[in-house]
Amino acid sequence: MSMCEAINHTLDQAMASDERVFLMGEDIHDPAGGVVKATAGLSTKYGLERVRPTPIAEQAIVGAGIGAALAGMRPVAEIMINDFLAVCMDQVTNHAAKLRYMSGGRTSVPLTIRTLTAGNVGSFGAQHSQSLEDWLTHTPGLKVVFPSTPAEAKGLLRSCIEDEDPCIFFESMRLYFAPGPVPLGEYRIPLGLADVKRPGSDLTILTYGWTVAEALGAAEQLAGEGIEAEVLDLRSLVPLDREAILASVARTGRALVAHAAVEFCGFGAELAAMLHQELHAELQRPVARVGAAYTPIPFAQSLEAGHFPDAARIVAAARALMAD
Repeated sequence: MSMCEAINHTLDQAMASDERVFLMGEDIHDPAGGVVKATAGLSTKYGLERVRPTPIAEQAIVGAGIGAALAGMRPVAEIMINDFLAVCMDQVTNHAAKLRYMSGGRTSVPLTIRTLTAGNVGSFGAQHSQSLEDWLTHTPGLKVVFPSTPAEAKGLLRSCIEDEDPCIFFESMRLYFAPGPVPLGEYRIPLGLADVKRPGSDLTILTYGWTVAEALGAAEQLAGEGIEAEVLDLRSLVPLDREAILASVARTGRALVAHAAVEFCGFGAELAAMLHQELHAELQRPVARVGAAYTPIPFAQSLEAGHFPDAARIVAAARALMAD
């Protein structure tokens, strides 16, 4: 399946197994079936009571989702493009994220928000191309997930839907139509478990989302130069698999973080701080970072390609880490 097909398949299975699960979002019903067809066919199968088209109002979508979750439902709300989370951040960070704490643990908000990152696919522009996971990981009470393969999209999305806390599920448009094997039966991946996509002994590349593919390409090139890079896919940013990260970097002695979000104040900064604090004696070189440039994302494809990290930039950073 492609990642898009895996998401549709997972939503179908979740709705079939639990009547509390319902979908809501802009243009998610047939014949549109979502802006990239991720919900195609589901409103025809389950009806508009469970696949609810909404107005173009992100505040209303998330606000209604929070209320439904508090009332015992398991809503899956779609915020069509990641950038549009800015419209409803009050609902996400000041309500969904805090209600369990503010009720003394007596309430939970089992809300899943699916959102698409559209950067580095060609001319979506500065307001439709960002990766804003850092805004969300900064907020206690939210879980943040960012799969890199169709199978992980299925396993992690199902775990998010069944979780008692609000989960933000990032989907990369750059990966949306790439095929991969997906288990057809019941399948879940626990949140908070990283995955070694390629073992290595010389340095660790920490990454997630579509930059995993760039890191694997870089690791292949580095192997030809005699440098064995381990690629660790975080998959889940909150909760974070600190144990796997620390174990890998303690073994290799070098770490490079790569992500599509802006490098300045990005999630890689938190990872670098953690590694320097926990592994100061084991690190052979300071942790390196490769992220997007600190600019609005250009519309021109030639400039957009230079804005985001790629395999060549990861290779260059890795070579610098390995230099004496």
